[in-house]
This record gives sequence, structure tokens and C-alpha cells, in this order.
Amino acid sequence: MRIVALDSLAERLRLKRGQGVAEARAMHPRLDVLPADPAADQSFLSGLADWCDRYTPLVAYAGADGLALDITGCTKLHGGEKALLDDVLSRLFQLGVEARGAIAASPGLSWALARFSGNDVIEAGEEAVALGPLPVTALRLPQALTDTLIRLGLTQVGDLMEAPRAALARRFGPLVFLRLDQALGHDDEPLSPRRPVAELSVERRLISPVSGEDDILGLALQLADGLKGRLEERGEGGRQFELLLFRVDGKVFRLLAGTSSPLRDPKRIAALYRERLAAVHDDLDAGYGFEILRLCVLKAEPISSVQDDFSGRPDQSRALADFTDRVVARFGDEVLSVAVLAASHIPERAASLRPARDAASPAAKGLQAEEWPVVPVRPLRLLTHPERVEVPVADVPDGAPERFFWRRTAYRVARAEGPERIAAEWWIDGEDAPTRDYFRIEDETGRRFWMFRNGLFQRERMHPDWFMHGIFA
Repeated sequence: MRIVALDSLAERLRLKRGQGVAEARAMHPRLDVLPADPAADQSFLSGLADWCDRYTPLVAYAGADGLALDITGCTKLHGGEKALLDDVLSRLFQLGVEARGAIAASPGLSWALARFSGNDVIEAGEEAVALGPLPVTALRLPQALTDTLIRLGLTQVGDLMEAPRAALARRFGPLVFLRLDQALGHDDEPLSPRRPVAELSVERRLISPVSGEDDILGLALQLADGLKGRLEERGEGGRQFELLLFRVDGKVFRLLAGTSSPLRDPKRIAALYRERLAAVHDDLDAGYGFEILRLCVLKAEPISSVQDDFSGRPDQSRALADFTDRVVARFGDEVLSVAVLAASHIPERAASLRPARDAASPAAKGLQAEEWPVVPVRPLRLLTHPERVEVPVADVPDGAPERFFWRRTAYRVARAEGPERIAAEWWIDGEDAPTRDYFRIEDETGRRFWMFRNGLFQRERMHPDWFMHGIFA
């Protein structure tokens, strides 16, 4: 058993990560040891990351025990950098979390100061002065490389700054000075936010927390009204919205709502969240109330303004879209589906079911019927899977069958049209996939079928198989 994490008191006792528990207890018999739970630690860190969204939407993981926040442009909302850092640390302390933090121009320097120094705010131009006294462990190098540098007497970052770069780079590779330049801000190190950044967002900070659904919906309507003008300036409407509810104790609830068409009407957006709140009613624990509400537009698309006519009749397409959005918001995407065309000549791939909300998107509409130069005759009923048919007699090489057996019933062909030849899609089925010859068949009693020969006679298969694929009305 080895130590994987330490609190501040254990660090002052000079215990180290990776040290054996037996050795640590020999040094300090009253040492309190708890079993590690990496999954619980990660879940707790994710909860803290959600909580940090109140300061900036750009929150990234910084290892297994830290977070990195890009606060560019956000400090003026909190009274400056020092005030923001103090607010973060004091709020975390009130939540029972012991944390350390630092603000610097580079993520690497902030990471190093938070772990090996104090709660500092480093001004631009002071990076080298702040980084020099720190141990080389602060450069986020592999442990083996760090141990080698320490054995050579390069115990502090300042020692590396003064050492000749060429000789050290030849011996240890470029990683040492890459990390050094990233910490000094000479080399870019972009953050990777854990969540997509919203295109637009508005928020409301409350003096008195709210917990009732009616209060939340009223505030959501106000937030949606604040988004309307900004969406109009961009000529867009939202396709996916997210309502964030920041509870007083730090818990954050995220409510997603999508639309079947671009939307910026505040009342319709609020109606979506009325359905969402009804759907998650039992899971939404308001506790002591929500102190911050934020409405974000995660996805937006261009929207064209349509002038209402003077008939007084409501727009049926708008009513259908509103119905779709509210049903999906209450019961989920899988409740409503629509068939859309796809760019494929293979009949079973030429259409698919998609969620009704997504099918209205221009990118998801698929191939429209008018884009086909010639629309071949297709049966109204297409079998889910083609079913094998026994054909004892058929004209060769490209003729239709004279009679066939399907589902234990014999049929005699009276008329036939075809073949309509459809080649296989080699990038899906492979280059050796057989070609299909489709026939429209009518038997002696007037029933009409859609059959195909799977493979060209003698060129692809000596005795091609026949399949039933559809039935005409």
C-alpha cells in the first residue's frame, strides 16, 4: 500500500506521494489513512468543475487533482483578478474544500504556483521571477526525468534557466525546455474545455435563491428575452439550449432542450423548459434554492423572418414544430421519428428514421425527391429484410421468372417489367458484392410484387438467387 494523495498537514510532516504506508506509519504512528477511490475523486472533481462554470465557461481538467480556468475577460465581473481568486477560494472553503490557486498568464505557471507556492497573482513580465525558486517538479516532467535532473544538481527551475540549453536538450530531449517555455509563456499551451463553449449565454445572479418551478420558469423567460436581441443581430435562432441552475451548496443542474427549427421566441423557449422541468420533476432537488441561472445557446442556425398574413390563421408548420419540440422535451428524442431520404440507390438504405427534431435541420434532410433525375416506381410496402424466393423457371440471362414460390405459396407470373439494375455500393458491401436486377411482377390474380435477382447470370453467379423485396398496393 502506497500514498497517492496528501492533505496539507501530511505535507508539512514531509510525507510524499508514492511512499509506503508502513514507512509513513513508522514515522508517524498516529497517521490516519483512508482507502483511495479514484472514481469518487473524479466524480467530485467533475462536480467542482461544474461549480466553477459560474466564473467562466472555459473550465478544463489539470491532472487528476486540479482544474484550469481561462478567465480572460471575466475578471472585471468579479472586481479584478485578486478578488476573483479570493472569492473562489473562500467559497470553496465554505463548502468544506481545501484548495489552493494561482493566476498567471500561462496554464503551466498557474499549475506550478498552485502546487508549490501560495495563492498568488502574477503580473505580466514577472513569470521568470515567480518560477525560478520553484522545484523542477513544478515543470510537469516525468518522474524519472525529474529524478535525473535532481541528481545532477538541477533542483530548481532557476537552475535550468541558467543552464546551456543545447547541451541539456541533447541529453534529455526537447520536453524539458518545452515545459519551461510553456510555463514562462513563450510557447502556447491552449486549454481544452471539458464542455462545448456556448455561442451565446445570459445569466441572472439572485440576491435571494429561488426553488419553485414557477419562479424558475419566470426567470427562464427573462433570460430568453435577453437572448432574443442578440440572436436577431446575428440573424440566427437557437437549435439547442441549455439552462444551468447553480444551487447554493454548489450542485449544478443542466437542462438541455432542442428544437426542430431555429428558435428565438422567448415564450416558446420558456415553454420548452416547462416541459423539461415536468420531465425531471423528481430528479430536480432545489435544496436551499438556486442562486444563479444561466441560459446558453449551444447551437444556432440562420433563421429567415416570415411575415404573417392577414388571414388570421396560425402557421401550421410553426404549430407542428412547436408540438414536436414540446413532446420531445417532455419524453425524449426517441418518441417522434420521421423518414428521410438518403443518397443511396440500394432500396433499404435510401431512407432512414431520424428523430423528428433533427430531421428539420438542413444538414439532416437528406436527398430530396426532386433531386432524382428519374423517380423509379417503388412499392408502398418494403419488406424489412428481403425474403428468399424459389424460382424454378426464368428467362436467361436477364429475363423475369415465369413462376415462383414464396411463403409456401405458388404464383404464376402474368406480366413483368424490368430489369432495373442496381449495382452494389462497393465502399460498403465490397467490390465482389452482386448486382441486383429488380422486376415488377404481376401474377394471374392481379397481385403485384417487387423482386430482384441477386447477381448477374454466369458473370457473377452461375445460379443467382431470387428475393422478394416489396409489395405494391
